[in-house]
Order: sequence, then C-alpha cells, then structure tokens
Amino acid sequence: MLYPTTLESKLGFDKIRELIKQACISPLGQDYVDRVRFSDNHALIDKLLRQTYEFKQIVQYENDFPQSNYIDVREQLSRARVEGLALTEAEFFDLKLALRTIQDCLRFLEKREDETPFPYLKELAGPVAVDKGLVASLDRIIDDRGLVRDSASPELASIRRRIISEQSNLRKRLDTIVRQARQNGWIPDDLNLTVRGGRLVIPIAAEHKRKIKGFVHDESQTGQTVFLEPAEVFDANNEVRELEYAERREIYRILLALTDQIRPHLESLKRAVNFLGQIDFIRAKAKLAIQLDAGMPMFHNRPVMNWTNARHPLLHLSFAKQGKSVVPLSIELNEQQRILIISGPNAGGKSVALKTIGLIQYMLQCGLLVPLVEYSDVGVFQNLFIDIGDEQSLENDLSTYSSHLTAMKQFLIGAHKRTLFLIDEFGTGTEPGLGGAVAESILEDLNKSGAYGVINTHYTNLKVFADKTPGLVNGAMRFDGEHLEPLYQLETGRPGSSFAFEIAQKIGLPKGVIDRAKEKLGTQQVNFEKLLKELDIEKRVFAEKNLEISINQRKVAQQLAEYTALKTRLDNEQKQLINDAKQKAKALVQEANQRIETTIREIKENKAEREPTKQVRQELERFEQKDLKPEAIVPVEKPRPTEPEFESDNGVISVGSYVRITGQNTIGEVLSLRGKDAEVRIGDLKSNIKLNRLEKVSRKTFKEATDVRDDRPRSQGMDMNEKMLNFSFNLDIRGKRGEEAIGEVDRFFDDALMLGYPELRIVHGKGDGILRTLVRNHLRGYKQVGKMEDEHADRGGAGVTIVKMK
Repeated sequence: MLYPTTLESKLGFDKIRELIKQACISPLGQDYVDRVRFSDNHALIDKLLRQTYEFKQIVQYENDFPQSNYIDVREQLSRARVEGLALTEAEFFDLKLALRTIQDCLRFLEKREDETPFPYLKELAGPVAVDKGLVASLDRIIDDRGLVRDSASPELASIRRRIISEQSNLRKRLDTIVRQARQNGWIPDDLNLTVRGGRLVIPIAAEHKRKIKGFVHDESQTGQTVFLEPAEVFDANNEVRELEYAERREIYRILLALTDQIRPHLESLKRAVNFLGQIDFIRAKAKLAIQLDAGMPMFHNRPVMNWTNARHPLLHLSFAKQGKSVVPLSIELNEQQRILIISGPNAGGKSVALKTIGLIQYMLQCGLLVPLVEYSDVGVFQNLFIDIGDEQSLENDLSTYSSHLTAMKQFLIGAHKRTLFLIDEFGTGTEPGLGGAVAESILEDLNKSGAYGVINTHYTNLKVFADKTPGLVNGAMRFDGEHLEPLYQLETGRPGSSFAFEIAQKIGLPKGVIDRAKEKLGTQQVNFEKLLKELDIEKRVFAEKNLEISINQRKVAQQLAEYTALKTRLDNEQKQLINDAKQKAKALVQEANQRIETTIREIKENKAEREPTKQVRQELERFEQKDLKPEAIVPVEKPRPTEPEFESDNGVISVGSYVRITGQNTIGEVLSLRGKDAEVRIGDLKSNIKLNRLEKVSRKTFKEATDVRDDRPRSQGMDMNEKMLNFSFNLDIRGKRGEEAIGEVDRFFDDALMLGYPELRIVHGKGDGILRTLVRNHLRGYKQVGKMEDEHADRGGAGVTIVKMK
C-alpha cells in the first residue's frame, strides 16, 4: 500500500520515469516504463534487479549487442490479423528489421552461454522463438531498401523487364522529338524530359505548343511553358502505364500471400516484439544505473535498512553536471532501532535525507538499481507511507495541520511490521506545546505497531522520548558550530541542536532580542540546546584525540610485536650458543682427559725421569694456555636516542600535501579541503583537522615518518600500559578550592610528563578568573610548559586552558 496517491511526484520518481523514457530507443520500451509499479514481491524484484545488473555489464563491457532497429511493429501485427488485408512494403520492411534485431539479441545471449553467462536475460529470452522460414521469406521478398525484389515472383520479374524495355523505347522516341524541337527553337536548351501524371512529357514554349500535335498535361506557374505529350507516343505511354498497373497488382498479390504466411505466427511474433520492448526497457534502466553509479546491494526478503553512502539520484545527476559531488548518507534501521528521529538546524539536510531514503527504497521495489555501496543491506516493505510537504486543500477544507493529521490517521490504520513511514517536520502546523504532545502520542502508537520509519523534528520532547524508549533512536544532521554551516552528514545516536540562537546571531539579529528570547524560553530549554552544542564540540575534540591515541596504540602494538619476535630470536640464539658451547666443552674435557691419561702413562713408562716428565708437563701447560684460553669480548656502545627531525616546507597546504600536526610527531596526507578544515589521512585513519593546526612538511619527511617511533620517556616500577589506559588529557577542576585544584594539576601534569603527552586541556571555568590565574601562574613554574592559551570560543573559550609542551 502506498500513501498518498501523489507519492511518486513528492519523492521525484516521476522524473526518474522520464529519464528512463529518454534512454529508451523506441515506444516499445517507453510503454514498459509507463507500466513500472511498486511491488513487495521479493522474487519478482530480485529478478528485475538482476536483469538490470546483467544488462549494465553488457552496456559497460560488450560492444556487439544490437544498438538499433528497436521498431514498434505491434500495429502491423494487429492489421495482419484481418483476413484479406495485405501489409505494405514499408510495414514488411519494419517487421524485417525488427525480427533481425530480435535474432541478433538471441544469438548474443546464446553465444555467451559459456563465456559470460547472463542467466536472467537468457531466462527472459527462453519463450521467444522466431520462425527461420518466415524470416527467410521476408528477406527473399523485401530487399534492404524496403521494396519488393524482382525475384519475388517470375511474373513480377517479367513485368519489370517489359517496363524497362518500353520506357527505353519511349525515351528514345521522345529524345528524337525533343532534339528536332530544340533545333527549331521551340524548346530552350536547359529543358529536358519530365513526368506529369505518370507519363513522360516534353516541356515546350507556350507559343509553340500548336506546332507539335499532342496532349497538354500541365503548364508552369507563369504559363510560359507547357508540358506536352506528343500524339505519336500516346500508345507507348499507355503501354507503360498498363505494365505499371500490372506490376502493382502483382506486388499486392505477393504481399497478400506474405501476409497470409505470417498470420499463423502472430502469437510468437507478438512475444518476440514484447521481448524486444523488454530489452529496450532493461537497457534504458541499465544506462540510468551507469549514470547514477548505481549497483546491486544485498537484497533480503524482510524489512531491513543498512545503507552505506546512499546518494539522492536526482541530486547526484544535478551535481555531476556542475562538477560537484553529493555528501553521501549512511543509515541503519533494524529490529532494535526501527524508528530514527532526526533533528538539527533548518537547511541542514533533514528533508533531503528523508527524500533520499524514500526515493531509493521506491526505486528498489520498482526493480531499479540504486546508488548505494553494494555491500549495503536492503529489504522489502509492504507499505510505504510519506508525509512530506503540505497537503492543504481548499476543496476539502483542510488546513496544513489538518492535512498532517489526516496523513497520521492513515499511518496509524495501516502501519504494521512491514511498513516504512517517512514524516517531515513532525507535529508542525499548530501550537508547539500541543503539537508536540500529539506527535509524541502518535509516535508511541507507531512504535507499538512495529513499523520502521524516519522522522524529522525540532521538538525537544520527541528527542527525549526517543532517548528513553526502546525501538527508537536519535539522529542529528551534523553542523559546524564554529562557522554555522551545515555539513549534511547524518550522525546516529544523539539528538541535534537547532542552533536557532546562533543562526539568529550570525544573521545579525539584535543581541537584546536574542537575550530576551532566551529568557522567555526558560533555562531548561536553553540549557538543553547548550548541552547539545557543547556535546558536539566535545565530540569533535575527543575524535581528534582518539585518532592520535589510536595511532600511538598501533605503534605500541607494532613495537610489542617486534620486541616479542626479537626476544624469541635472541632466546633461540642464546640456546643455540649454549648448546654449541656445551658440545665444545665436552670435546675439550674429553681431549684434556686423554692428554692427562697420556701424560700419566708416559711418566710411568719413563719411571719419573726428570727430563721426559718435564717435557710432558710443558706440553700439558701449552694445551691449557692455547686451547682453553677464553675469547676476548669487545664492548658495544649503546646508540644514543635521537629526536626525530622534520624537514619543513613553507608552501601553501593543498590537496595532496604532506602535513604534521603542530607540536606532535603525527604525519599525514591532505585528502580534501573544506573551508578552514582539512581531511587528513594518517595511516589507515582519516580525520578533519583545522588548517591552523597543521604544518606542511616535505615528501622526504613523510617517507621517513613511516618508520615507527616511540618518543615517550620510559619508566620502571609501574604498569605503563595501565597508566596510559586510565589517563585522560582533559582535567576538570571546576568547583575546587585553590590548594585542592593545584594538587590535582600537579598530579595530572606529572602523569602527562611521564606519558609524553604534547598537549593538555584544563577546564577551570570562567567565573571571576581567579582559578584560571592561579592555575596559569602555577604552571609557569614548570620548565616543560611551552605555551598556554584559551580554548576556541565554541569549545569553552577562556574557561579552558590549553597547555602545550616544549
């Protein structure tokens, strides 16, 4: 079920239809475009998607698929059903070309059965058969100019030969008359034979028309020239005319027989022509898919939505013409989080996100490939309900709010577990307090129905309700609070701020008006918006720090792996050395024992005579001094640790530049620039970093920086991993007394120095500035402190001190 009836135009699918029609070659395919309908039949949708995906491959990679003569011959086939009626030469020529294209399509699919099979297109072609005898008859009778061949019948061949002979004789006789008349000055030199009423005549000056006996068929507009058929060629012209009539009768007889021949094949021909129309239609869908860079996602027979990098099709085409790209949308709806509540400032992209979801889901269930990453998960919904725009009606006496409530009534009646609903500006059109309460009640019932949906709203009560209700999840369109510019990126898991006061301030609304508005609104709502804004800022700060921590963790993991491998290798080498030493020692002991035994035996044999005994003892001493003398060990100097040196580059930072985060050893490459922000790839990670925090370095520095370095000071006697895990670069001392705060700062600073953190963040609050002054004066006593400055205004300003190390 679809609601409302104008759903296609509201989502923009009518423009998608028009684009497909423009891509079709013939009315055959365009008729199929008009028949496209939303379906919840999984098997049918899957088949349509796979047919289009296969044809997309053909369009991209195959050059020999038929590209022309997709001719609509349905009217000719309808006329051929009438007994006694003959199709014309032109109609048979169109039929011949269409059948030839159909045969080429079938041959293409059969030829690639083994090479590059297209099973779903081949299945489509399965019931299609073209009688070869019929095609041969068409080719035998109709030539490539669309005329009946001379060889179509012996009688026709004879008639045409006679026509040619009679016309040749007739022309010779007329040439003789013209030549004579030209010599007499009756015919100008620039006039020749012509045809009037199907008969050859000669042009002659009006004043000389009596000089040649004959019949005047016509005259020029000025009346100065008449077209005369001489009397002596009357019979010859009559003979030619009679032969032409005979030719016409014979051609009609041949075409009538050929029409009778195709009449038994009309059903198979109709199927073949329908196949040609389907091919034209699927080819048009494939060409649109290539324009949209659309693919075949993971398709499931259940409600599911896990999309990555979805792009609004019409916006994608529009931006492509301007050389720009669409910011992609990623969204996930599942059984645990079925309804997404999107909030954020106006013009932040909420409505575009809603229409993107609706249009892509509708296209998918109409059998069109969609612009998503192909590993995205898509599902089937039975109902698609949307409430986008204003349905107020003078005829039905409906106001804006009444039209919204009418839509909500339909939603509540029809919603179930296989329903997808999309609501823009939920609850608007009436007093905000009442509208918010009604919207919350409606949302509660929609949640109970098990339906899936996406809702855009500014109401705080709906954000709070989504935060504490199972099945609902908050989402926000990201917004640059510093420059007050939308980023058009959807972030799930937290509500968004409307930034109403900030936008009003940027526009230039008087400060007094804004302050009074805050007072009228109340502190609770103002604080809620303020907390949302601060949460966004804090998240961006911590995202940058998490990136640095992640990089350092990768370095530590790599070093640990290298250390483990080195220790294992050294242990193995040590064991091998010990084993070798033991073997050598064993051999030396054995040799020493043998020498001692030999010495004792020789002393005994010499009966302890002085000289022989002395020589034996000297030989034993020489063995001890020479073979058992220990090898000298050369001392190895330990290399001094060197600090990394960076070769700076004073050029302008642009896309492709190599940069370093100021005050840190992190090196990356600039992928893109957006205003004062840069998207930097550091290793396998990407992050958005302010340009003023980046320093351009040379390519040589970038290559050298790929080696893993760990400059953090080492310490012993404690678990450094645990210390690093529990340490936070952010210290909050708001509300503490001076002595207590200084003690916290000292402990915090000691840990930071031990772990080698280059930058710290101390939150002390603004107030009268006493705690801020006390902390900064105390930190000036540390020689490691290089610089202290206020945080950015959007992230705390003077209430936060940024400490940068030397």
